[in-house]
Amino acid sequence: MSQLITGNIELSEALSANWESKRELIEELAKDIHAHPELSFQEHRAAANLTAMFAQQGFVVTEGICDLPTAFEASVGTGNLVVGICIEYDSLPQVGHACGHNLIAGASIGAALSLAPLVDELGITLKAIGTPAEEHGGGKVLMLERGAFDGVGLSLMAHPMHEGRTSNPLGTSTQAVGRFKAMFTGQAAHAAAMPHRGVNAADAATLSQVAIGLLRQQLPDTHRVASFIEEAGHVTNIIPDFSVVHFEVRAFELEEYKQSLEKVRRCFEGAALATGTTLEFEATEPLYEPVVQDELLASFWNDAMAARGNDVSPVDPRDSSGGSTDMGNISQVIPSIHPMFAVPGATAPVHSAGFTASANTEAAYKVMTDAGLSLAATVGAAVLADRDRFIFAAYSRG
Repeated sequence: MSQLITGNIELSEALSANWESKRELIEELAKDIHAHPELSFQEHRAAANLTAMFAQQGFVVTEGICDLPTAFEASVGTGNLVVGICIEYDSLPQVGHACGHNLIAGASIGAALSLAPLVDELGITLKAIGTPAEEHGGGKVLMLERGAFDGVGLSLMAHPMHEGRTSNPLGTSTQAVGRFKAMFTGQAAHAAAMPHRGVNAADAATLSQVAIGLLRQQLPDTHRVASFIEEAGHVTNIIPDFSVVHFEVRAFELEEYKQSLEKVRRCFEGAALATGTTLEFEATEPLYEPVVQDELLASFWNDAMAARGNDVSPVDPRDSSGGSTDMGNISQVIPSIHPMFAVPGATAPVHSAGFTASANTEAAYKVMTDAGLSLAATVGAAVLADRDRFIFAAYSRG
């Protein structure tokens, strides 16, 4: 390898120079994503802009991979170690980029562009992987199943968070989450003339939510259950014969998740038994698995973030803020990191309109730069330190 990348200082300087040469482009793309929020699987503008940019920058681009119109791969280099940098760009309903996916995209784009001139010297194939539908739909889960990560030996991305959160991923994880709908079927009847002939599906929906509320006392502190009623009747003079309740269950360990899910299912089953309705369950999204942080990658990320003045003090591994990501499924089978980076001035929680505003400030784009350069530095350091391990870890569905 050349003298350029034989030391961390030289590598850091090269990455910083590469970023600076593309800074305006990186920030322009991130700001455009924020200004035009698109929901899961509908991120057509973001995907089109990003694929056009990567093509212009010399990457080999494949659009609509894995039968997902807004997924893509942009590749450069021919080395025998394949590095996957994940890009997210979907938003939330009503509140837009309240999870800061514009910053995730910017950090990942910048990391890819900073590494691109060095791929031959590093001996890597660099893949910028556009992954839609993180908020809802499990885009990465589908892409993993359909081959987008075949051959990838290490994968990474970074996620913004509220002010004061450490950027240290060591010892941290995310919650597994499964999302479902429960459908009760009863018997319609006139609510005044013949209510006794009816079987009230709305009552079943109400009873299930009461039961879940009582169950929470017996659930571990780090577990989460949330639900809402999508349908439970339309007029007052008809006994509702159908109702739908959407729900999710979260836990940091897969086995604990399964145990709590079974308890929640019994709440619905009890409601069906009490009301005489029939019950069906349907999974509405793929299971998101907990994140496994690769310790070596995490240590290199910490070094890079600390060098840029960011807090990397240890974090409580069971941070009560919780949260889930489909990056967890990638990390279960490929050495990965999914660290956080704190946005200065962001006092509102993620998934709120306040955080949407915080994700579009100069302070946010400054720390996005720190995160992107740290992702790039992590790749470079990992390649130099333990190349063979990551080659051996290349993912295969077989």
